[in-house]
Amino acid sequence: MSSIKKDTRNKILTATWQLMEQRAGQGVSMSQIAKAAGVSRQALYLHFDSRTALMVATIRYVDEVKGLNERLKLFQQARGGVELLDACIDVWGNYIPEIYGIAKAMINTMDTDEASATAWNSCMSGLQEMCVQIITALQDEGKLVPSWSAEEAVVIFWTMISVNNWQQLTVECGWSNAQYIHHMKLLLKRTFVHQRCC
Repeated sequence: MSSIKKDTRNKILTATWQLMEQRAGQGVSMSQIAKAAGVSRQALYLHFDSRTALMVATIRYVDEVKGLNERLKLFQQARGGVELLDACIDVWGNYIPEIYGIAKAMINTMDTDEASATAWNSCMSGLQEMCVQIITALQDEGKLVPSWSAEEAVVIFWTMISVNNWQQLTVECGWSNAQYIHHMKLLLKRTFVHQRCC
């Protein structure tokens, strides 16, 4: 991709990100995005052939700008289920505040906006995969609480670390992010890790 095309693409993605945050995802049309990016609708569609493609690319662009791949090295370097759990909460718990604006916009509109739903679900599939890796490691090590099936544990784990639950605890209940990370680690270990293994 030429530098000019990349610059235009990044302008579009930045404009989409900003508009989604400013309007909480409501009424963000392709025309408004094109206008905010300073490009024509035709130019917009040359880069993204659908609104869904644009929303998915925006989520990935946010991850790129925020350096998610670099942060994930902490998770990738962890050894064993308990270390993986701690690393997951360190990475995700510190990441949520930085993406909260765009995340809230996607969540707010996903019931009525297929593009937002597709983009957010693509993002959440990566988080769910982290949960699968953690629960699988605990199970393989004989550390998963015996009353859990792996499938049920993954679903509960994924639900417990949702953006909505982070919002409830920090925004609505006033917890600091450090409190959230500390207590979430404790809660998840007490829920999933066999106590004799801690």
